[in-house]
Amino acid sequence: MVLLNPERINRRGGLERPDPGTPKRPTVVALLLACAVLLVLDLTGPALTPARRLVGEVLGPLESGASTLARPVTSIPDRFHSQSALRRQVGRLEDDNAALRQQVATAGFDRNRLAEYDGLTAAAQNIGYAVVPARVVGYGASQSFSRTVTIDAGTSSGIAPDMTVVNSAGLVGRVLRVTRTTATVLLIADADSVVGGRVGSSMEVGFVHGTGNLGTGDLDLELLDQTEIPAEGDTVVTWGSSKGAPYVAGVPVGVVDSVYANVRDSTQHARITPMVDFTSLDVVGVAVPSGTKSDRAIIDADGRLK
Repeated sequence: MVLLNPERINRRGGLERPDPGTPKRPTVVALLLACAVLLVLDLTGPALTPARRLVGEVLGPLESGASTLARPVTSIPDRFHSQSALRRQVGRLEDDNAALRQQVATAGFDRNRLAEYDGLTAAAQNIGYAVVPARVVGYGASQSFSRTVTIDAGTSSGIAPDMTVVNSAGLVGRVLRVTRTTATVLLIADADSVVGGRVGSSMEVGFVHGTGNLGTGDLDLELLDQTEIPAEGDTVVTWGSSKGAPYVAGVPVGVVDSVYANVRDSTQHARITPMVDFTSLDVVGVAVPSGTKSDRAIIDADGRLK
């Protein structure tokens, strides 16, 4: 007699129902037969194409479902690879951004320094002297009551005391002391500084005195001929010294801002606005004789580097 009840007797003699999640035997057999049919169809060739298509339509959804279930597992290696590549790309972008930020931050500084060097070349041509380029590396202490700066060029660069110091705008000062690698420059704004000046429009000469004020940098001009009164806006240049020391001729000093009478002796004076901003000195040049030996490049009087 055949039992139709799906229950079965276990080893302990009790009834046991089959697991509802376990595939039924006919289903498994059907799937195996379908696989065998597909294999035969592949080996048979195009003659059985309609049959192959029919089987494909039946089993296609099963294959698609299996692929969908397996995709999260099979894509794990690609996902790790993609995340690693993404991290590397983000790192490269961060490095590029940092480099760009640095370029933006220093662009103004580099542009201004390049303009200073270009102006120094023009200054050498204008005064007819070779110049040794240098950078200001320090200001003198205010307690010393003198207005000086230190530059990074000394005797090894061909620098000596009483040489003229200029920048792209005009006269800076003169070399006061020098070591092998540095030099101290007395600024024309110093209260003890005296420079022989000439008014460009009249060629009248006088003496330009520093006032000790670096902020405004105002200078004071007293002409030898008191009957001559310079006009506002007149340019004052150096008249030059013997053998170009301490000042070479023709270097712009400043512009006449106003004229006034000294209350003590009623002499005529002119207030001069200097060409140079003494609070932002950077690149300067020291005028040297032609043929000076130096451990650095020299800008010749014709503007070429030697």
